[in-house]
Amino acid sequence: MTSAYWLIAFVILVVIEAATLALTTVWFAGGAIAAFLLSLAGAGTNAQLSVFAVVSFVLLFFTRPWAMRHVNSHATKTNADSLIGRQARVTEEINNLSGTGSAVINGLEWTARSEKDDSVYPVDAVVEICAIRGVKLIVKNVQEV
Repeated sequence: MTSAYWLIAFVILVVIEAATLALTTVWFAGGAIAAFLLSLAGAGTNAQLSVFAVVSFVLLFFTRPWAMRHVNSHATKTNADSLIGRQARVTEEINNLSGTGSAVINGLEWTARSEKDDSVYPVDAVVEICAIRGVKLIVKNVQEV
């Protein structure tokens, strides 16, 4: 009877994965198949649960990084994410200690802060955007690559 439960778990996990396409349950579906095969071989419930856990986490640990690199690798960055790595022009001195700074990119002015607190960028300096936190550009000197 446990074989049927593992098969049902597998189907549910695959349906969830197909509905979300988020690579969240596929690893556990692999574990459910391994436990299903073990139950067909007559192994006990504890062995099945152990194999389910081990196979699921081995799949998660070893294949998820590869899958995350290759699945959606051709996705186009949109909105603010597309600004990371690009250059902006400083319109107000960027000084983290005094809490000032702004920069312009694509004709839009953003509040800007330096990646390093001790870095100060004068007006008209060109900086590279290394991150976006909330509505602030986090920038660094173009030569700090």
